[in-house]
Amino acid sequence: MRTNTPYQRLLAAVVVGHLIVSIVHGAAHSGARIPMTLAANLFIWIVIVAGPLAGLWLSRSRPVAGGWVVAATMAGSLVFGVVNHFVIVSPDHVSHVAPEWRLLFAVTAALLVVSEVAGVVVGITSARRAVRGFSESSGDRASRSGSEAERLSPR
Repeated sequence: MRTNTPYQRLLAAVVVGHLIVSIVHGAAHSGARIPMTLAANLFIWIVIVAGPLAGLWLSRSRPVAGGWVVAATMAGSLVFGVVNHFVIVSPDHVSHVAPEWRLLFAVTAALLVVSEVAGVVVGITSARRAVRGFSESSGDRASRSGSEAERLSPR
């Protein structure tokens, strides 16, 4: 199985880009002293940070499963981020962040939305392409053996 396809390279770019934006957004969180609950921190570290990286790693040996893990964790990250940054009025809402951190916080929150949507789309596309690649490979083998059988059969 070829594991370095254009979709896997794109998947890697999206996951790494998301990680970079997440780190910068985390710095804005720290600088603005935005309190996070234990549950929120666990979600951030497990789903938002580790999940896409685990999916990317998995995609090297199991591209279908890896693509779906990236898509699922990015979808969870997207819901978490939109709700906490743009819907629920709290210290984590973009309009309630300390003024000196508000621009960086808001820009990275918006970039997280973009990277997470991209992660969902690329993860699903990567998984579906891998499935199609598997079925085309087995279909090619079946058609070759069928034509070989025809060639070898007496007429």
